[in-house]
Formats: sequence, C-alpha cells, structure tokens
Amino acid sequence: MNLDWSFYNWTLIQDFVLKGLVFSIQLTLVAMIGGILLGTVLALMRLSGNKFLEVPATIYVNGLRSIPLVMVILWFYLLIPTIIGRPIGKEISAMITFTIFEAAYYSEIMRAGIQSIPRGQVFAGQAVGLSYGQNMRYVVLPQAFRNMLPVLLTQTIILFQDTSLVYAIGAYDLLKGFEVAGKNNGRPVEAYLAAAVVYFVICFALSTLVKRLQKKIAIIR
Repeated sequence: MNLDWSFYNWTLIQDFVLKGLVFSIQLTLVAMIGGILLGTVLALMRLSGNKFLEVPATIYVNGLRSIPLVMVILWFYLLIPTIIGRPIGKEISAMITFTIFEAAYYSEIMRAGIQSIPRGQVFAGQAVGLSYGQNMRYVVLPQAFRNMLPVLLTQTIILFQDTSLVYAIGAYDLLKGFEVAGKNNGRPVEAYLAAAVVYFVICFALSTLVKRLQKKIAIIR
C-alpha cells in the first residue's frame, strides 16, 4: 500500500482540521473547569461525614466511573431531548456530558488531595476559630490543589484524548476533521495516521510539561 501525503496543505488544514482542533480544546477546557468545580463539591460531600451528603455523592462517583464514557455520551444525547422536548445540539450535549462524567474522576483526585493534608493543620484552623467552610477554603483546599495539580493535569490530558469519542454523536472534533479531510481526498489511511501523530505530539508535549511541574512542586515542598 502506497501512502501519499501530498494532499495535505495549509488550506486543507484550515478548512477541516483546525475547526475540529478548536472544538476539542474548547471541550477539554469546559469539561476540566466544570469537572474540577463539581468534583470538588462531590469530594467535600463524601468527606462531610453527613450520610445525606455522602451517600448520593458516593453513588454518583462510583456509578459514573463504572460506565463507559461513550455510553454516557449516547444516553445523554438521545434521552435528554426526549425529556425536555427539544434538541440541545451535539456540541452542547458533549460539553455537559463530559463535565458530568469527568467530575467523578476529578472528585476522587480532590478527595485524595484533601485527605493528604495533615490533620494538624485542620485542627490549627479550628483552634483559631475557623468554621468548616473557612478551614476548607483558606487552609485545606489551596494546599490540596497544589499537591494534586500534576494529577489533575494528567487527567486533563486523558480527557483531551477522550474527546475523540464524540464521533459517536457526530460532533466535529479533531479526529472528525482528519476523517472528513481524508474522505474528501480519498486518503482515509493517511488521515487517520496523521491524526494519531497529532494526538501523540500534543499529549506527549503536555505530559512533559506536567512532569516538569511535578518536579517544581516537589522542590517547593
């Protein structure tokens, strides 16, 4: 089989690939920010010691982590319009689904980060009159975020890779851009190989940055 890469040019990349890359980045950022915020709330609920908060959060986290992401994407995209009576669009559906799903994973990361803070610091905050919320806000969470930052970023890299699963609902992501470019030019094999190379370069570069950040954090400690 002869591979021909001559059809790739800047015009083709602009017309097909960049549009998908922009959406993949947007989806990653939205799901990361929303997932961390929701995941932090879930982590605090699981650590609250209140059964009315702990049990629902535990069911949420363990339930979503036990279901393949592609199934959640399909369920949300197909079921929500029937419930609300109107479609919400492929892109919006993907952003909501990824945020909800990734929150379960970010929650476990944040829970581990919160538990890694020495109890003595929590008791010290209580001793100076801080409430539970103030203790979390000013003492525990800032340190937990710093400790867990490399892991949070690593999960975000995995999230970027998972954005390719939006093909299941036809959303136009980076992989879809390469697929359309390959089909329009009769070179699907080259298109998928190029997509694999781009995903590898992006994820490898981000992983390298995370490793450097992890070393800096270790020095600060």
